[in-house]
Amino acid sequence: MITNMPEKAHQGRAVKRIREILNIKQEVLADALGISQQSVSTLESKDLIDPETLERIATTLKVPVDAIKNFNEESAINIIANTFQGESAAYVQNYKCTFNPFDKWVETVDKNEKLYEALLKSEREKIALLEKLLDDKKKK
Repeated sequence: MITNMPEKAHQGRAVKRIREILNIKQEVLADALGISQQSVSTLESKDLIDPETLERIATTLKVPVDAIKNFNEESAINIIANTFQGESAAYVQNYKCTFNPFDKWVETVDKNEKLYEALLKSEREKIALLEKLLDDKKKK
């Protein structure tokens, strides 16, 4: 009887994917880890990353080590949700819009209407000028 064992996550690819999901550039991760960008690129190509380095990466990315070791696309949402803890969670939860989006929309529509009217007036002036020039030519 053959059973399919779950495939272990490619740790380097998992680090890369988590980094991308969190919108962190290689250079930023490298700086936080005190290594070069090329070293981060090398780490992201490794199938297995040594435990100490993996722990440092997980701490820097603010994700559990197991999230990297057992990474799959479905768990990505949980990683993002768990990343917003502490002050950032308070900011996200307590964010209050300081303007009414509908008012902004109406304001934009009004501005567009005024611009349209100005453009229309300009075009009418051009037409009037062209008609005058045409009449002057006909009189000659």
